[in-house]
Amino acid sequence: MRTRIKNAFLTRIKTIGLPILALCWVSFFWGTTWIASKEGVKHMPALQLAAIRQFIGGFLYIAFFLWKKTPWPKGKQWKFILILSVLNFVLSNGLSTWGVKYISSGLGAIIGALVPLWVVIISLFRGERLARLAIIGLIVGFSGICVVFYDHLNDFLISDFRFGILISIIATLTWAFGTLYTKKKATSFNPYFGLGLQMFISSILLFAFIGATGTSVSLSAIPAVSWWAIGYLVLFGSVLTFIAFIYALQRLPSEISSIYAYVNPIVAVLLGTIIFNESLSPPIVIGGSITLIGLYMVNQSMRKSKR
Repeated sequence: MRTRIKNAFLTRIKTIGLPILALCWVSFFWGTTWIASKEGVKHMPALQLAAIRQFIGGFLYIAFFLWKKTPWPKGKQWKFILILSVLNFVLSNGLSTWGVKYISSGLGAIIGALVPLWVVIISLFRGERLARLAIIGLIVGFSGICVVFYDHLNDFLISDFRFGILISIIATLTWAFGTLYTKKKATSFNPYFGLGLQMFISSILLFAFIGATGTSVSLSAIPAVSWWAIGYLVLFGSVLTFIAFIYALQRLPSEISSIYAYVNPIVAVLLGTIIFNESLSPPIVIGGSITLIGLYMVNQSMRKSKR
């Protein structure tokens, strides 16, 4: 009986395909990280949570590649790693984690999906010629965000909400700069080892900042629920899901592998409604859908320009 069940399971996986299963994993679990972050920062300083998460995640990556005897970065590779540590992890991850302390996890996820739109805007300011589809997608995407914000007009009277929105937007902007820098200055160094080093270095910088500003609490004062959130973020956000993402990225066409970017905010919004009783009003549903359509148009334009 056990053999029959095992064979049926393996046949099912083979039929669906491991890359597709990996993509489904990424689409769901990266959406859940917004929920874990929201729960974690309820009970401890947000930047301290981000620092601990990145320290543990970075340590695991580094330990693995040291065990594999992977060579360390050399020369200018360290500059590349340091800049991305600041842009992608100190600023983007740190600020987005801080942002969900003041706004809903679903709204944070929708704002987090805006990175491709910022890439288009930055490219415009750099004098690059853009396809008409990218411009239309940019307009559609930000129109959707305006519809989402319409549902929060009264919330903008609250200073904490305004602060959460501001730092969440800055987080997406710094990730966009990190994306463009990666394209321009890509190195031949092992990207996974580099990712671990970026996480680890960013954690040191974040620890230094919260130590200097006195915005941390003792480890013993951190409640169990926040430690569970950190463990979840490390395991599912920084390790397993990233491995699944790379696996899917290497084996699926970009048109399919990019689907996760549209599913993540949907997962975050739905789970935020179920777990935290966050608002799921018509403006959020309609505006979020319009935003995702705009993102799709921008991504399609970018792919066509690469061909």
